[in-house]
Amino acid sequence: MNVLTEGLTEALRLLVNLDPEVINITLRTIQVSATATLVSVLIGIPIGTVLALTSFFGRGFIVSLVNFGMGLPPVVVGLATWLCLTRYGPLGIFGILYTPTAMIIAQTIIATPIVAGFSLAAIQSVNPKLRLQIIALGATRLQYLFLLLWEARLGILAAVIAGFGGVISEVGASMMVGGNVRGYTRVLTTATVLEVSKGKFELATALSIILLLLTFCIVAGLSYLQQRRKQS
Repeated sequence: MNVLTEGLTEALRLLVNLDPEVINITLRTIQVSATATLVSVLIGIPIGTVLALTSFFGRGFIVSLVNFGMGLPPVVVGLATWLCLTRYGPLGIFGILYTPTAMIIAQTIIATPIVAGFSLAAIQSVNPKLRLQIIALGATRLQYLFLLLWEARLGILAAVIAGFGGVISEVGASMMVGGNVRGYTRVLTTATVLEVSKGKFELATALSIILLLLTFCIVAGLSYLQQRRKQS
């Protein structure tokens, strides 16, 4: 209980004093996770849309892969990304291992199946009669896609929230491909693990509280946007 109290006090002190290192770590956390979420949205929503609206040979297998990817262990993703980006790996020529870019790649791999799976479910939940009505009104293919995505917007926003939640809380893959380098690739999750390993539980608790506050604020904003659109 003392550790939690002291951790809360330390978190307040770090935030009030605008501790440079904590601010730097927090901003890097936002940068990496937000970029990974954005890329996963740009990839995952089209995948979910195609799977929801088309029928082709092997579709069931791809859907199974997407659902499997939603529960993919981050450590496995980190290892696979590390093997690809290491000096002797197929992408080693780019020299991006132990950089924020490598962390974004790993987190994108984690979030994309989540976004695709939620988008698939959201679009499939749209009333089939509405689809027929849109076609009967003479909508073009582009208009048809836009209207379907608009009708499924609440579920798609849920996909974005789930994808962001999956990456900002991730630690294993980020540590493996980022290296937890101070001032360069250290984020809130990896910094917390480091402080625990050093026995500084109060500081680790403070970083955890800051991470929770950051995640809550961003998710609350997205949730407000989701519910506001629902009411409109």
